[in-house]
This record gives sequence, structure tokens and C-alpha cells, in this order.
Amino acid sequence: MTTHTTSRSGALAPIAFVSRQDGSRWIEMLAQAMPCERIVDDNALSDTEALLVEIAIVADPSPERMARYPHLKWIHSVWAGVERLVPLAAARQLPLVRLVDPMLAQTMAEAVLAWTLYLHRDMPAYAAQQRERIWRSHTYVAAGALTVGILGLGELGRAAAARLVDAGYRVIGWSHSAKSINGVETFTGGTGLHMVLARANVVVVLLPLTSDTHHLLNAERIAAMREGASVINFARSAVVNTDALLQALDGEKLSHAVLDVFDEEPLPTNSVLWNHPKITVLPHISAPTNRTTASMIVAANIHAFRESGAIPVVVDVKRGY
Repeated sequence: MTTHTTSRSGALAPIAFVSRQDGSRWIEMLAQAMPCERIVDDNALSDTEALLVEIAIVADPSPERMARYPHLKWIHSVWAGVERLVPLAAARQLPLVRLVDPMLAQTMAEAVLAWTLYLHRDMPAYAAQQRERIWRSHTYVAAGALTVGILGLGELGRAAAARLVDAGYRVIGWSHSAKSINGVETFTGGTGLHMVLARANVVVVLLPLTSDTHHLLNAERIAAMREGASVINFARSAVVNTDALLQALDGEKLSHAVLDVFDEEPLPTNSVLWNHPKITVLPHISAPTNRTTASMIVAANIHAFRESGAIPVVVDVKRGY
């Protein structure tokens, strides 16, 4: 079954690209990946054309812009995180497809390994010593003597766990549902989360943001962490309670935090996080989307829909991912 909607003139109905940001690069790559489709910037579509749109490709769209498309059949995000889209999809009962790109998972795994090594090999301490012109070596600890705990064992978490295992670390992981991963000891439930936090030298946060994970790392759970542990947050800022994290860093409970996600981005210049001696601030660069591979995945999904009407695996709006 082929599903092509056309205008009265016979032209193929457009696919809207909706984003708060400049979408020109995305539109260029998507057009190359599916030359038979019309990918049009939301701002360039007339209200009349908007009525024909059945598919929207989105990158953090504003809700009011999505309201222009009353005849949408489904939404395809080019981001892995979809928490801002879930309320919209739920309200309109629209299938929502998030980006699942193996390239994204490998990029994230690379970042998790890089910044785990950064903490493991005392890079924050050596950087501080350089500023003070202090020449002092720290005792080397082998990778196998360190335990890395991963919170979230989806596509990104599994790829990161495999990379860490290959590097020689002891890896443990926690997720809402039970998972089995070679070389990784896995846990679930409240007791399992406590065990991971209590054992890990480095806690890597890779969980989606949902009502269940909002402030999952609160003061109580941070207090349950191993003395001198570090945190890497590559998920969403609100999974970690920032005030509780700061208190733990200032109170010597935790040794360092690598933060790549924030409540407000770009991080305001007056934020206390910039100059905190135990915080490394990153500008949301842990796993940038590869437009080329992402566009090919989106194109394949839309082609399948055109051919058979099949919509790819969608987000469970009740769970939020």
C-alpha cells in the first residue's frame, strides 16, 4: 500500500521540518536522503499547505507551531530525547518516533569512556595543579580497580557499557526493567539503584527524563553514593538535583561532576557552575547527532510508511520514552 498525499495541483504534499533553530542544514541533508519528498521549513509553508502535511520531522519544535498541522499522522524527531514532545503527542494521540541511530550510540559511548578516563586519571586535579604551578604526581589506580555505574541501559547505555568493559573497567548498571548485558552486572528497582550508587566510583547518568526520573539523584540518593565518587551527567539536567549535587561536592561527599546538560542552555554566564572547582562544564557536546546517518534513518522510516503505511516503533507516551 502506497500512501502519498497530494495537493489539488497534483504536487506531492510537503513534509514539514519544525524547529526552534535554523533548520537549513537538516533540510538539505534530509532532501538528499529522500529526493522524492518535499521537505519544507515550517516557516516557509503557507497555512493552506500546512493543512496537507501528514508527517512532521522535528527538532525541539514549539507547541504553537505544531498546532498548524491538524492532519498530522505521525511525528519523527531527529533527537533521541523526546521528553518535550511527549505531552504534545499524548494530547493529540499522535505516534511519536524518536531517533535511534547506532552512530549516536557509538558517539555517546566514546564520550562516556573519554570522560571516565578524565576522572580516573585525575585530570581535574592535574589541571588545578597547573593553575597553581604545583608539580605533584598522584597514585595510579588500574581501570580494573574502579567500578563504573551506568544509570540507564537503553541503546546509549548498552553501547557505553560495552566500551567501558573493553577498556577494563568493572561495569554495573541500573534500569527500570531488567536487562542482560555481557560483562555487566545489572540491577533494577529501588534496592538495585541503591546498590549501584553505593558501589560505583563513577556514576554515569544516561536516563531519559520522565516523571519517574525527575530528580532521581536527589539528596537522599546522593548521600547513598560511595565516598569520593564522581558523577557524569550526559542525560538531562533534571535527572540530577543540582542543589543536592552542589551540597555533596561542597561537603566533600563527591569528588567531581562532569555536566553536559543544564536546565537552561546555553548555561547563563552568571551560573555558579562555571567556576566551581569540582565541576567540569561541557556545552552539550557528549553525543551530537550525525545529520548524515540520522537523515538516512528518517528517510528509510518515511519510505517504509509510504510503501506500506507502517509507522516505526513509537515512543510509549505513558513511560515517556
